[in-house]
Amino acid sequence: MTPTLFGRWQTRIFLLSTVGVLASLPFYLGYLGTRYNPIYFWVLFYVGLLGLGWDVLYDFLQKFMWDRDWPGVFQLFAAIAEGVVLGATIEIFGLPYIQVEYFKIPTFIKHYSLVWVSVYLSSWVIMRLLFPRWRFRGGEWIGKWPRKS
Repeated sequence: MTPTLFGRWQTRIFLLSTVGVLASLPFYLGYLGTRYNPIYFWVLFYVGLLGLGWDVLYDFLQKFMWDRDWPGVFQLFAAIAEGVVLGATIEIFGLPYIQVEYFKIPTFIKHYSLVWVSVYLSSWVIMRLLFPRWRFRGGEWIGKWPRKS
């Protein structure tokens, strides 16, 4: 089943707050980035915030597809567009709580890529294995579903 807009939002928030945080930990701990710098979690927050807006556009565009579905390759293109917009916004204008002196484009690309691949694989593999009914509810976690009688 194609995710509803609320399903997209709920799934995005759930995956970024679990898998995204786990993917950001190696950067925060200094294995892949600046040690003990909360900038990675702020970038993750802005990825989610920007993504909620993008989801409105994706949901609108999906209605023009013959099967009302969003192919995996489109998700890759969308991720690249999201990353470019977010990285350019931070680099050019800056965002609250992100110190410009600690923001480096190569580290951002590594961090964003690891988060995106982790969330993508989790949504296509782990979510379908651990939560089989998730897809049939339009990706929604919170809502009113028919009760079994």
